[in-house]
Amino acid sequence: MTMTSPRPPVESMPSPRASADFLFYGELLAPHERARLDHAITLFRDVVQPVVAEHWDAATFPFELLPVLGREKLVSIVPSGASNLLHGFVHLELSRVDVSMSTFLGVHELSVSAIELLGTDEQRARLLPGLRSLDTIGAFALTEPGHGSDISRGMETTATRDGDHWVLDGAKRWIGNGTFADHVCVWARDTADDTIRAFIVDRGTEGFTSRAIDNKVAVRIVQNANLDLDHVRVPESARLVGAGGFSDTGTLLSGSRVWVAWQSVGVQFAAYDLALAYALERTQFGKPIASFQLTQEKLVRLLENATASLGTMVRIAQLQDEGRVKPEHAAMAKASCTARMRESVALSRSIFGGNGITTDYGIARVFADAEAIYTYEGSYEINTLVVGRAITGISAF
Repeated sequence: MTMTSPRPPVESMPSPRASADFLFYGELLAPHERARLDHAITLFRDVVQPVVAEHWDAATFPFELLPVLGREKLVSIVPSGASNLLHGFVHLELSRVDVSMSTFLGVHELSVSAIELLGTDEQRARLLPGLRSLDTIGAFALTEPGHGSDISRGMETTATRDGDHWVLDGAKRWIGNGTFADHVCVWARDTADDTIRAFIVDRGTEGFTSRAIDNKVAVRIVQNANLDLDHVRVPESARLVGAGGFSDTGTLLSGSRVWVAWQSVGVQFAAYDLALAYALERTQFGKPIASFQLTQEKLVRLLENATASLGTMVRIAQLQDEGRVKPEHAAMAKASCTARMRESVALSRSIFGGNGITTDYGIARVFADAEAIYTYEGSYEINTLVVGRAITGISAF
């Protein structure tokens, strides 16, 4: 895809990347992981960044990037021996360039993790090579039209055993990658005993259809879908045998909440990068607006928010590597980091003045995408109440 019109200079200005990690948390990475991250940063900046703005405007997905990202081997890096800290920094840097691309990759990784943790040896051998190389794409179908936060209690999609097959009926909503995924991990309630089970449904299966969700104002590159399952028959071999209740989804979702918290740090870095570059370049009253006290105060608040959020996520990654992360830790990280993010994107957009409401300057895209991050993988309110339950012993929902 080629650019149809030139963008203002600030969109192509090199970001002051080294300054955003103000306390040098990146130095905690082992040297070989730092080198791997630096290579990924170069790829994101040189290959991903030039195409995402136009795709975001058009709400189209850049399929041309899949071979490049696949060769980078970004999927399942932790099971392959990388630290959770490196995984977090990869998503920070990808979100810094475009959060939609991190969302695509994170949703794909969630489906991969479900197969890795809950699948059979045969399923892993058959499905994982293509998924890890991005030759095939996965999706994770949990949320429904009428159930988001209460999906554990209200799931309406059903699975009925019929000999050596299962029949799936129901609907799913807001499924990332849902319009083009090759394999979809569908969660359904067993009509025999109400157990929540998981199945891999392949694209093209009879009775399984997807419809794109249009008119989004955030993460427009992500191809979210409504999925309809009308007497979809899948063999017993499609069932993830390790999924025997909603607690299994909870384990996966705790990891995804941590990933989204890392995304929010990347968004804060992007907001800071764009605001600082613009403040240094934009002149009013004969001098750069970065020279004004009120602008500097905003820039420092952006940096403080990003630094505090990054510090939280570094500690979360350390706890993950030690096997000590609990659901309330993931929930607090997601809630607190996204709250700081929401403040930061508003501050950054205000530095741009009127120019901040056009996608030509980048910050409008960042501002809009932040609203999606604030909501998905557990809203701020639900994640806050997860922490509240942990510290009081009383559930408020």
